Amino acid sequence: MHKFGGHIVIMLVLLLSACAKREEPLYQQQLLTFGTIVEISIWGAEKGLAQQASSQIGEDLQQMHNDWHAWHDSPLVRMNQALSVGASATVPASILPLVQKSIALSRASEGMFNPAIGRLIKLWGFEQDDLPSGPPPDPAAIAALTKQHPGMDDLILDGGRLRSTNPAVQLDFGAIAKGHGVDLAITRLRELGIQNAIINAGGNLRAIGKHGDRPWRIGIRNPRGEGVLASIETRGDESILTSGDYERFYEYQGKRYHHIIDPRSGYPVTGVISVTVIADDAATADAASTALFVAGPQRWREIAKKLGVTQVMLIDGQGRMVVTPAMAKRVRFEVDPSPKVTVAPL
Repeated sequence: MHKFGGHIVIMLVLLLSACAKREEPLYQQQLLTFGTIVEISIWGAEKGLAQQASSQIGEDLQQMHNDWHAWHDSPLVRMNQALSVGASATVPASILPLVQKSIALSRASEGMFNPAIGRLIKLWGFEQDDLPSGPPPDPAAIAALTKQHPGMDDLILDGGRLRSTNPAVQLDFGAIAKGHGVDLAITRLRELGIQNAIINAGGNLRAIGKHGDRPWRIGIRNPRGEGVLASIETRGDESILTSGDYERFYEYQGKRYHHIIDPRSGYPVTGVISVTVIADDAATADAASTALFVAGPQRWREIAKKLGVTQVMLIDGQGRMVVTPAMAKRVRFEVDPSPKVTVAPL
């Protein structure tokens, strides 16, 4: 359930002032860390402080990436090795909150968000930086893994020790790690006294405060076209995140295979193109967007209620858009003509 790609963009609205030539107090920085491009926008802070904060965030995110990586040598890899042989593993302090949050969100989503399917992610080849090529995996290999039903409920967390009752469990936090990392980065900004900022780690975005005297404005990428489909103005502190089948995919013999794997079937989800979620924190938005994508057109509203998510926009495989009433009040379409949208209560 890896998620990468620039599917959310920051639409900075320039402020007009009586002093038109005055440089506005906006600091922007791009970092290549956490396996993606991280965009940092800070409003109203002294330049030296903004530079210091950006540098610190870069270091923090790189350390998280090193600790949470599911395939390179890391504390998480060593944990997975222990789990695969039925041994108990010590959970490092840097990983424990991620494990706890993932267990809770997986249970609330009825396993639609499932970081225990790392073996399936690897089988499909989506664990690596380069996209897979060639035919999809052997159906027998997929069936053998899904038959073992690896899930977060197979984990037993006792204090700082973790073990699994299912040797097929292999943890891969690709569908929540960047969101959790962004939340920690926002906490760091606040510790440094910064109150107006956006951190966008490959589309995992959280905004705090404002862009001067107006809200930050976030653009949602058109999943089947160029440019921006819609925009949303932020309200104080919140996260906006989109999962889409266009983020990481390859085609083989005319068929698209994308990176969001259904834990139940072992295959990429069909019937959904994208899901946009607004939530209080980026980790919840990250996990929820994946869970609702997997739940699909039939069950996404039910799973959204269980996760406590009320602001959702889903685009199905035919391009039809469905929004919750709360999202309908927030989203502004940037294409002409505006698409037909169905408002569906939870």
